[in-house]
Formats: sequence, structure tokens, C-alpha cells
Amino acid sequence: MGSGDEVVEIESLERGLLSGKEIEKAEDDNTDTVLYTASFHEKEDNFVKYQIAQWVLYSLLLILAWGIGLFMLLYLPVRRYILRKDIRSRKLYLTPNAIVYKSTRPVPFPCFGVLKKEKHVLLPSVRDIVIEQGYLQSLFGVYSLRIENVGVRRPPSDDVQIQGITNPSAFRKAVLTRLSNMRSEVFSRQASVTEDTPKTSYSLIGMSPSKSARQDVSLYSGDLVLQKLEEVESSVKRVQSLMEEQQCQTSQSVD
Repeated sequence: MGSGDEVVEIESLERGLLSGKEIEKAEDDNTDTVLYTASFHEKEDNFVKYQIAQWVLYSLLLILAWGIGLFMLLYLPVRRYILRKDIRSRKLYLTPNAIVYKSTRPVPFPCFGVLKKEKHVLLPSVRDIVIEQGYLQSLFGVYSLRIENVGVRRPPSDDVQIQGITNPSAFRKAVLTRLSNMRSEVFSRQASVTEDTPKTSYSLIGMSPSKSARQDVSLYSGDLVLQKLEEVESSVKRVQSLMEEQQCQTSQSVD
């Protein structure tokens, strides 16, 4: 029983620590709620091995060319340390309005500090999420994620490219789902605005649609009655003029 109580207490403490970390993270980020968070830890070894293999290939080619590759091979332990620090510091998550990517990596000579990178991509400017994998990446099971922008004239170099994500398909699905929800919300708002427009116009006039329709019918019938009365009046005037002409002719014949 004592061991069970200790396990429960440890689990509660762990939950408290995790909740505290989440609160500190929310305060530090100062962003909206996180809808989806990508992970890099599972692919850390694969990513480092892929980058090291690429570095060794370049080093061998440069040894054959100018001999610079020898210095690159000597730099290999430092390169491995930088890659480890880089992928462990990466954060990629989706908020209701943007995609946020953060990373902190040491400079080529770590004793001189680190480089911090933070990128916010607004969701309305996202055209698609492209998942890429080259031949060397397929050997190590590494994927590249590329966020394409909406602008047609912008070069591909402006796209955000991220390597080493654990499950890129899930992140792509989350982003596209959020984009479709945003588009449906905008469409529903536009539809509601168009439906409310006739109602507001009638309310400004101060009458309901049925009342206005009845008034339009009554006005139309009144115009028809006035037109008929004018026609009758003109016909009566013509009859009077004809009668006066006949009387004049009869008086002239008697004379």
C-alpha cells in the first residue's frame, strides 16, 4: 500500500510539473492556443546520421579537389555537436492563425554563442504543405517539410523548409484541416451578411417586406385609376366639342 501511494504521489507531482512547464511556455511564447505540435526527438539519430553522411561525402570530394575536405573531417565532432543541439531545440506547432517554427543552434564555433531563429507563417498566406524525401534521406528515414506561400511571384527560396520532423503527414493534415475550417467560416460569414442586407434595408425604411409589398400594389392600382379617369375626361371633352359643332351647323342652315 505504501508503494502504491508513493507512485500516485509521484504521478501527481509529474503532472504538476508538466502543467507548470506548459504555463511557462504559454507565457514565454505569448501566442494563441496550440492546435498541433510536431515532434523531432524520435528522428534525432536519423537526422544526425543523414547530416554526417552528407558532410563526409562533401569532405571526400573536397579532398580530391583541393584538400579542404581534410579539415572538414577534423571538424566532424563539432559538427555532430551542433546538429544535436539544433534538432533538440526545434519547435514546430500550429496555432489558430499561424504556423510557428523556432530553433536555437550554436554558431560554427560554439564558443561564440548561438543563433536563434523564429518564423511565423500566417495561415491565409499558406498555399500547401509539401513533404519531400531525397535518395539519401530515404536511406536514413528523414523527411523534409516545405511550406509554400500563396504569392506566385515569390521565389521558392522564401518557402520555409524544415528537416527531421517525425510525422510530417499528420502535421500537413492538421494545417490543411485548419485552413478548410477557416475558409468555411469566412464563407458562412459572407452568407450571413448577404442574408442580413435586405432585412436591414427594410428596417431602415421603417416597414416590413409584406407591408412594403402591399403599399407598392396599392400605389400601382391608384395610378391605374387616375389614368382611367383622365381618359374618361378627355373622351367627354371630345363629345362636347362634337355637339357644339353640330349645333353651329344647324344654326347656319336655319339662317
